[in-house]
Amino acid sequence: MHPVLRPAVGEDLDALCDLEHRALTIDRFSRRQLYHVLNRANAVTLVAEGGECRLSGYGTFLLRRNSRQARLYSLGVDPGARGRGIGASLLKALVNAAVRRGCERMVLEVRIDNSAALTLYRQAGFMPEAWLTEYYADGCSAWRMSRALTTSLPDLDHQA
Repeated sequence: MHPVLRPAVGEDLDALCDLEHRALTIDRFSRRQLYHVLNRANAVTLVAEGGECRLSGYGTFLLRRNSRQARLYSLGVDPGARGRGIGASLLKALVNAAVRRGCERMVLEVRIDNSAALTLYRQAGFMPEAWLTEYYADGCSAWRMSRALTTSLPDLDHQA
């Protein structure tokens, strides 16, 4: 069963804060940051609804004015809902939303110890472009990855 994806709205703030704390262990959005992303930032945030909890996943990309590059800033799936394709569905929808907005490239940073995310991003055509030593607050390094956005993203096989 595919999740129902929709744009996040201001009323999702409490559920997003809860999901952020369930899905991520470090470098989380604060409530204030999530409020800004939902209400003021030049960003696109999509949520996945369904399952045992109200929101089973979400993803956000940021846009800069006068730029054709989108930055995938966060992609999180509730631990109890992982392995069901929610991450892949969100990633596809976010890439396609960036394409519709005229973006030509998407970049992201991913922890080197997050093998599921690395696999998902590689399957989606993202390629490593820079090694970021001790990028995260806990000292974990990261890969900066990018993908040209010349076309929409097809369905992904990975079940993230």
